[in-house]
This record gives sequence, structure tokens and C-alpha cells, in this order.
Amino acid sequence: MRNLSERTAHFTDSVIRRMTRVSLKYDAINLSQGFPDFDPPSAITRRLAEVAARGPHQYSITWGAQNFREALAKKQSRCMGRPIDPDGEIVVTCGSTEAMMAAMMTVTNPGDRVIVFSPFYENYGADAVLSGAEPVYVALRPPEFRFDPDELEAAFKQGVKALILCNPSNPSGRVFTRAELEIIAALAEAYDAYVITDEVYEHIVYAPHSHVYFSSLPGMAERTLSCSSLSKTYSITGWRLGYIIAPPRIIDTAKKVHDFLTVGAAAPLQEACVPALGFGQEYYDALLADYTARRDLFIKGLDDLGIVHTTPEGAYYIMLDISEYAYESDLVFCEELAEKTGVGAVPGSSFFREPVNHLIRLHFAKKTATLNEALGRLEGMRVRMKRR
Repeated sequence: MRNLSERTAHFTDSVIRRMTRVSLKYDAINLSQGFPDFDPPSAITRRLAEVAARGPHQYSITWGAQNFREALAKKQSRCMGRPIDPDGEIVVTCGSTEAMMAAMMTVTNPGDRVIVFSPFYENYGADAVLSGAEPVYVALRPPEFRFDPDELEAAFKQGVKALILCNPSNPSGRVFTRAELEIIAALAEAYDAYVITDEVYEHIVYAPHSHVYFSSLPGMAERTLSCSSLSKTYSITGWRLGYIIAPPRIIDTAKKVHDFLTVGAAAPLQEACVPALGFGQEYYDALLADYTARRDLFIKGLDDLGIVHTTPEGAYYIMLDISEYAYESDLVFCEELAEKTGVGAVPGSSFFREPVNHLIRLHFAKKTATLNEALGRLEGMRVRMKRR
């Protein structure tokens, strides 16, 4: 038989999702795939129960139900500091995963180049390849995960069509400063490139850091495709509701790409989330307070155990330094960690273009009791993970 698609030849399955399966195999606490073990706001679940009985159960408008887009536009207009047209500037997608893919296919042609910061969420390189584009990687160097402006400009000089910006960053937890964003903006303008942002952790940014929407920078709204989702903000990762916000000339194309990718996001779930999009600032303040408490608890626990780790400025990921264990493979380390200690993690090498093999990623989007149990299991890590 003839060969299958060559563009997928170097793909593996998602390492993050694979580690969830490993966690299940060993009954480990899953701190690998970033989803919570607590419920969404009751306003959402109550509305979902009503929708289950009354509908809607059929297709909504392809690019998003009217009332959902209006509620989303109102919320994001307040957050992003500019008026957003619910009819001309929004496409509702099946999660931010589809939003990023649709944005990439909207912007790039086969053969175009796209800048990806490394470390990166594993989908970004795949999105570029599936679009026929070529990723150009620029390092964010640990432990502070900052980029070199000269290296970034050298990448832009390769004639790139777009840059992917995850802010706050997964997996590093880095929150880009306004000054850094302004460097990116100046280069995007100078080299006429688009910027595709992944801002799913926009409401999880720890003091004294603050989130700056890239499209809010002078002149950037016209060349930015802002992608995000409801998954992390409302603890509904399984609902798969995301969106792209961009100027009408971009959204007109994104609507067509989205239509042929998935037709539309789930109508009942859009309806159930309308109340959440109307929450006041007190909800987002409480969300941040909760995650700050989880971060502080987890960091103190790791410090008490003497485990070397990063301190995230945003999102809910921590990277542990496993250099002392001298494993040749961080994937093997994570598999054995799940088996021997009962804690699931993700090998850092799955996020880096560079040969980084000494970091693993954990997340703390869990109940306090779950985090305490995980820390208790990690207490024996040095003994159980010692190479014999």
C-alpha cells in the first residue's frame, strides 16, 4: 500500500496525555495533564441541567451562538480594554486547541515560517507542521525563561509569517513583561508578521506580575489573533470551548477555516456558560486567590522536601530539576516516578527544542487534600528513585 502522510512521520502521541494513561495504570495522582479535580462554578452546572431538559440540542451558528458571543465580547472588552464586536471579531471554537490550529491555518501558507518560543506547549510545533509551515524555535532560557532580543530578531529575519506567544507560558509559568512584549511588537511590525497568542491562563497571574494582552499594545490589534478558552478560567477543561478574537478581515477567514474543521462548538455547553461570562471581577479575584494559595502550599511543600523547582509567575505549572538522579531519559524517570511514588509528571524534554533532559513538569490545579497527598508521596522520591 502507498505511504501515509509524510508530515506526520515525526509525530508521536501527546506525551502529556500519555502520562495521564501512565498515571491511571499505576493509580498515581495525576499532576501531569493540567486539569482540576474540583467542580466548576455552580451557576454553570445548574444552567447545564436546565439546558439538558430544554435545549438547545442542535447546531448553533457555526462561529458561535449569538448570546454566547455577545456575553464573551462584553467580558473580553472589559478585560482587554477595547470594544470587541461579537459579530465581526469572534469565532467560537472547540477549545483553544482548535483555536490555535484555525489561527495557524488562517495566517500561514505551506512553506511559511512561524516562530515558536522553546519551551512550548507541545501542540504548537505540530500546528505549524500540519499547516505546512516550518517552525523556527527561539530559546527561553531557564531558570528565568527570558529570550535574547538579538536571537529573536535573527529569527524574524528569516522571513517569518507569524509568531506564537503563550502568555502566561506553559510549561514555564513565565509572564512576559510589558517591555518584552513591546520588543516582540516592534519586531512584528518591522518584519510585517502576525502574532498568534495563547492566553488561556490570562486570569491566573500571581502578584506582583500582571497580564498584558498583546493586542492591547499600540498598533497590535490589527495583526494579533488572540486565542483563549473557558477551560482553565471556569474549570471545565472537558467542555472544549475556546475562541479567537481578531479584526474582521482576519476573522472572516478564520470563520471559514473553523467551519470546515469542526462546524461548530457544542451548542448546549455554550448556552450553559453564558452565566459565567457575566461574572463580576470578584469571581476572578477569588480564582486568583485560590490558585495563589495552591501555589504557595505546593512550593512550601517542595521546599520542605529540598526539591529544586521553578516558581511560576502565572498559570499552574512547576518544573522540578531532577539532575541529581542522573537519568538518561526524563521520560523513563516520569514513568518510574508514577510507578514507584504514585505521582504523575510530564518529562520536560517534550516541551523543549533544545536537548533538555533534567526537568519535569507538575501542576497544582488540584484540591488542597490532593496536593498534600502528592507531597506526602514525593517525600520518598530520593530513596525510591535512586539508581541502583
